[in-house]
Amino acid sequence: MGKITTKVDVFSYGVVLMELLTGLTALDEERPEESRYLAEWFWRIKSSKEKLMAAIDPALNVNDETFESISSIAELAGHCTSRDPNHRPDMGHAVNVLVPLVEKWKPVNDESEDFYGIDYSQPLPEMLKVWQDADSTGRSYTSLSDSKGSIPARPAGFAESFTSADGR
Repeated sequence: MGKITTKVDVFSYGVVLMELLTGLTALDEERPEESRYLAEWFWRIKSSKEKLMAAIDPALNVNDETFESISSIAELAGHCTSRDPNHRPDMGHAVNVLVPLVEKWKPVNDESEDFYGIDYSQPLPEMLKVWQDADSTGRSYTSLSDSKGSIPARPAGFAESFTSADGR
């Protein structure tokens, strides 16, 4: 329709979920016509356990235990890519569907317990609250100035802010 809305973002998110589940790209001119557009093809196969199982990326090592979670994600992906934008969920719904899966599949042996000041042993909603509180107070978990990477914190010639007179 040519309109940018949150429902367009939800559709895109559904396509990303499909890409993650299948290992396929959203559009591939090299695939047969019936599977060229991932979202359209996924809609046809998602309701059949056998077809969905066959479509899942082999790298996911699907078994009966993981297939339940994959089915939930496939259902969410289908819901997000509904043809009618009014039938697509908001992202809050997507989060509510995925949070229990994150809790269920959280790694048992996590060696990075306190990476960048975030305690990954906390439940996801608590981690989100800590992050939001830090964001609202202006505190950040990372700083570009202490970056050990090859990208400088502020490349030479960059203005102090976007409002400065020499900013272009």
